Amino acid sequence: MALRCAILNDYQRVALTMADWSPVADALEIVTFDTHTGNEDDTAAALQDFDMVVLMRERTPFPESLFAKLPRLKFLITTGRRNPSVDIDGAARHGVVACGTGSFHHPTAELTWGLILALCRHIPAEDLNLRQNGPWQISVGVDLKGKTLGIVGLGHLGTQIARIGRAFEMDVAAWSHNLTPERCAEHGVRYVDKDGLLAQSDILTIHTNLSRRTVDLIGEAELARMKRTALLINTSRGFIVNETALVKALRSGTIAGAALDTYDVEPLPADHPFRTMKNTVLTPHVGYVTQDNYRLFFSLVVEGIRAWLDGQPIRRLTHEEQLDRTL
Repeated sequence: MALRCAILNDYQRVALTMADWSPVADALEIVTFDTHTGNEDDTAAALQDFDMVVLMRERTPFPESLFAKLPRLKFLITTGRRNPSVDIDGAARHGVVACGTGSFHHPTAELTWGLILALCRHIPAEDLNLRQNGPWQISVGVDLKGKTLGIVGLGHLGTQIARIGRAFEMDVAAWSHNLTPERCAEHGVRYVDKDGLLAQSDILTIHTNLSRRTVDLIGEAELARMKRTALLINTSRGFIVNETALVKALRSGTIAGAALDTYDVEPLPADHPFRTMKNTVLTPHVGYVTQDNYRLFFSLVVEGIRAWLDGQPIRRLTHEEQLDRTL
């Protein structure tokens, strides 16, 4: 009898076309879910009859309470090597093997620069105005050359962001909890302390992992230290920037604008203030959503399922991977 496998949050309906599923097809009955399953109880109801679950990053949280509601579940695999939304201890206590995949870093770096350019040059507003036959030109853009790009975190993503910033002839500075002046020097970046980064940045972009010490890393006090002309970019995780404080700062003019790909609650609620603000550019957490990344994700999902079926699970989620190891 085939095992039942649920692929969650396949929003673009491409999971089964992005990899060769033949190595596991005979062993599985695969069902894809192309919309968000809802709250925990709704998710538990939807997954009652499944033996394994494929997660797309953190789109669906898996706390221990959810594992407790799914006694049939025996295997979970998430795209990406790190998923803080999965309680790996809770999985183990309920007899569920939890594994991951690899991923590329460049897609999020590329989207970050797309958001920076969209915000600085008012691309969404100009595009919409032109399509609606509005006045010819409605904005004056912000130059990048000579401006200070502040980067929170100089790991895989941060270093890619820095290289592109230098190509735009920007002054690039960075800070994070573990960052050293020596690492900054290796990448042609100025090392500054946190207050210096906030005060000097014309564009501040977040590239650090979500952890206990990065929750609300940018809050009301931090936003108040920034220039009134500053722009904030967050393609990392929503909780790193306090949403209430950011809404207040954008409304009051404490900072000039924000471009966001991640939020505290996803999908972003229909009545969220961000949706109606003229000084925001928003994307629905698509930093990693590219053809190459999806092909990598799902090919490694197939490989991971096959390994588990053969009794030799690979890339098991570990505490070391779940911890914040960014610079």
